[in-house]
Amino acid sequence: MVDPGWNDDDQLLDALRDALTTADEVPQAFVEAGKAAFSWRTIDAELAALTYDSAWDTLESLAIRSESAVLRSLTFASDGWTIELELTPDAVLGQLDPPAAGTVVARADGGTLATTEVDDLGFFALRPPPTVAYRLVCTTTSGTTILTGWITP
Repeated sequence: MVDPGWNDDDQLLDALRDALTTADEVPQAFVEAGKAAFSWRTIDAELAALTYDSAWDTLESLAIRSESAVLRSLTFASDGWTIELELTPDAVLGQLDPPAAGTVVARADGGTLATTEVDDLGFFALRPPPTVAYRLVCTTTSGTTILTGWITP
């Protein structure tokens, strides 16, 4: 066995310094490949498009109403799936149709904001509601993943 000479503190510090410098020199192509692989993590998800937003109704009735509603309703739909949402000051209430158990994750650009369970009837509640723009990733126990468009609070 070859003695690396680490009995000398200066040689040990030099070897550690070289190791840390080498670790910082990750090739840019490797970093870009990692970022690209991460962006494909939801490629198999059903993409659910926004089909209804109660805020659209509010714009039409501004001349009639003097105050805005506290509750906002959203509907997202994809092939075979619908996600009905009610955004309240205290929670994001939702239901999957057809009903299915699973999990719902609220994700923003910075990562996961909240996670909750979906019951057998497809109902879920995220508390507290996110305060930044987010998407919902709904994963059923059968393995189907549905990804909503961006939701702004």
